[in-house]
Amino acid sequence: MALPVDRPVDHPGEQAVQRKAHEGGPGWGSPMFGPQIPHGFYPFIRAQQMLIIAAADDAGAVWSTIVTGPPGFAQPEDDRTLAIHALPAPGDPLRHAFDAERAIGVLALHPQTQRRIRANGVAVRDGDGLRMRTEQVLGNCPKYLQNRVITGPADDAPTGKARTGEELTDGQRRWIEQADTFFIASHAPDQGADSSHRGGMPGFVTVTGSRTLRWPDYTGNQFYMTLGNLHLDPACGLLFLDWERGHTLQLTGTGRIDWDPRSAAEYPGALRVVEFTIDTVVEIDNASPLRWELLNYSRFNPPVA
Repeated sequence: MALPVDRPVDHPGEQAVQRKAHEGGPGWGSPMFGPQIPHGFYPFIRAQQMLIIAAADDAGAVWSTIVTGPPGFAQPEDDRTLAIHALPAPGDPLRHAFDAERAIGVLALHPQTQRRIRANGVAVRDGDGLRMRTEQVLGNCPKYLQNRVITGPADDAPTGKARTGEELTDGQRRWIEQADTFFIASHAPDQGADSSHRGGMPGFVTVTGSRTLRWPDYTGNQFYMTLGNLHLDPACGLLFLDWERGHTLQLTGTGRIDWDPRSAAEYPGALRVVEFTIDTVVEIDNASPLRWELLNYSRFNPPVA
């Protein structure tokens, strides 16, 4: 769905979370960033071999997924148009979502240099790829981004067979508990979709049940774009990558901000905690051809209790 032209300048969800956190203030967050892609971002975008995208499907479930290609597969065509010459893997919940125009969040992440930018707007399928009209573009700080390098593409093709369920298997639980990174997709009425990143030391995400998990919310830029969306609409999606083998684990469900200081005290460095309840789980083998090697963890990562 397209974003309204007259959407509010201030993001009411961001403002509410900022007031609760005693941070930020009027005009802080989304209003600070315009729709144009700065020309200085062009080389960075063209160098990407993966993008993390966020969108809601026709049923309102929000998903995070990955698209990949050789350098140049993502091309700014002008300061408001981004061409992405790739689609999600076969079997992915967002594979056919953009057959109709809808809100999209895009995260361009470069673990090699620990840089990232975000772009939000609307997109529609264009042949074997997507064409995006940007509504908001911003650079992000490198906090909690682990340093990884690509060791090479694999020849394995996506299976096209998505294993789905309503709760985590033992293997998926171990996958999450060992993760140092995941991606989160959020969406709010009149605000569009957003794609963001969360990182920490392995074990920073706690699986509390077959359909529930939680993670600490560390200090950041105080924009609260993700939490602001969750304040307005709890629907969100998570993506866990198997960096070494290219498998993906996607979860869609709902998120809730736990403001209780006693909950945050369980996680060193946490300001608050986010709890997530799973509706659907999707696992796809070889969804990404990229293979990565971990070099080191972010120096900003707090320890894990």
